[in-house]
Amino acid sequence: MILQALYEYYQRNKDSLPAIGFQEQEIKFIVIIDKKGVFLDLQDTREGRRGKKYQLPKSVIRSGSNSWQSVNLLWDHYGYLFAQPKDETPKSVDLAKKQMGTFLKSLETLPKQVREDDGVNAVVLFYSNDEWKNVMVHPLWTECIKIPGCNITFRLDGDDYLIPQRDAVKMYQLSKPAETESQAEDDGRSSSVESICLITGKRGVVARLHTPTPIINARSNAKIVAFQKSSGFDSYLKEQAFNSPVCCEAEASYSTALKYLISSNKNQIRVGEDTILFWSQKGTTDNIFDFEADFSWYFKNSKDDPDRGIKAVKGLYEAMYSGRIPADEGHRFYVLGLAPNRARISVRFWKTGSIHSFAEKIVSHFDDFSIDGGSNEPDYLSLYQILSATALEYKMDNVPPNLASRVVESILDGSPYPATLMQQCIRRIRAERSVNRARAAILKAYLNRFNRIHNRNEREVQMSLDRNNVNVGYRLGRLFAVLEKIQEEANPGINATIRDRFYGAASTSPTSVFPRLLKLKNHHLPKLNPGRQVNMEKEIGEIVDGISGDLPANMALDEQTHFAVGYYHQRQDFFRKKD
Repeated sequence: MILQALYEYYQRNKDSLPAIGFQEQEIKFIVIIDKKGVFLDLQDTREGRRGKKYQLPKSVIRSGSNSWQSVNLLWDHYGYLFAQPKDETPKSVDLAKKQMGTFLKSLETLPKQVREDDGVNAVVLFYSNDEWKNVMVHPLWTECIKIPGCNITFRLDGDDYLIPQRDAVKMYQLSKPAETESQAEDDGRSSSVESICLITGKRGVVARLHTPTPIINARSNAKIVAFQKSSGFDSYLKEQAFNSPVCCEAEASYSTALKYLISSNKNQIRVGEDTILFWSQKGTTDNIFDFEADFSWYFKNSKDDPDRGIKAVKGLYEAMYSGRIPADEGHRFYVLGLAPNRARISVRFWKTGSIHSFAEKIVSHFDDFSIDGGSNEPDYLSLYQILSATALEYKMDNVPPNLASRVVESILDGSPYPATLMQQCIRRIRAERSVNRARAAILKAYLNRFNRIHNRNEREVQMSLDRNNVNVGYRLGRLFAVLEKIQEEANPGINATIRDRFYGAASTSPTSVFPRLLKLKNHHLPKLNPGRQVNMEKEIGEIVDGISGDLPANMALDEQTHFAVGYYHQRQDFFRKKD
């Protein structure tokens, strides 16, 4: 299903995606030469840490101990183009020499009509006249070799396109049989086996190896589809790729689409170590909301435009209520979660559905996380704000593995949020003795969604203070906030309050703390003006009247969650302007 959706995406967008046999490739340095092959300059294309991307002939598939025998067409890393080893060990030096030998041999074996092209001929002269050695004394060369596996190519002086982009090279690449792009005669057998393609349902030559489609933090040769050379699961001579055949044309199409989505700023987001890709089955029209264009902004932040996500969420609400998101199943949407896993890429999740169903679930997520906050706080919490609130020092690096992708799955499925999210939040609250808006929103959302989906007959936690909520944990959280407020007003400028000393014990074993805090309150109340004393006594009376029975000796994690939300609601209510 995943490969089929990617194949269909390529077929729909052929005009805007690289042609089969080509790919979007980042090139950090370009060697400038003239028609006689004389070296003129080494150009740095980087802006920040990223190099410029170009449509170049597709990279070859390298595997095994003889991987140095495969080379890309007129572009590759510095080992192939300049025999530059990755380090000074004898093994690396010898490998780099072999790689450059392979590149030079590839120039010799090009057809005559390609070698006669001015640009390609200039590259041949560049090497035959030893001009390539002059590159290694250029001031930028030291910068180039600091980048592991830095890709380099050539440009003819006066051209605004690269030599691998010249017409003669393009025609040659397009004329190559599709099966040569992904075949490997790794065991001496012919690679022209035909079978029914699992993607297209048509008969064709089976792709023996699939194209690497690496994501961030994965190896450069990582693939979403990979086969072992020999496996205990082989049967009826269905070895390697023959036990799940994908034809070459389909393999080239889906891998090109996947590479494009991975490199796209529009169709992918990073969540922790995971890469999430998304795309729509159909394009949008004037009267239909462009869900695909705004999808990433429901999950990410931008330092350059911090309000962009808020605008996107508001636009989604407006589109839902104005009917600009069609409810029919014809407008499908796909979300693919990928994670690095050694030489392969793991599929973390795969979600499909109508745009309307995804929009409903995302709106429901923002509704669940709605909670009162300060006047200067954003209307909606981003995924970064939610996850960082559960981490030490608010650093995403400290978010537990897999938690980010599981939260995204909960949002897209409309399922309960992971218990780990709530547990991490409670841990940070107890460790830091701080219940801020993001943490209170996490606990509110977790409780409401869990109770709703599991049909628990409990009162839903509201956005703001709910005086009719009789949950004992919620009531005790409110009471703790009132006692803290009395202490603060009685001792202006106090450095530490009862929250700093007693929050953990009050939220877990109330009977051991609250009698002492209520006695302490009697020493603080006389310091307030008479009117304020009456108001605070009424507040305490209203809270305690709603607690049936004795104070609990211990409170479970669920009650501690209610405690934190009740504490936050009561604190926020103190700062709300009263009518």
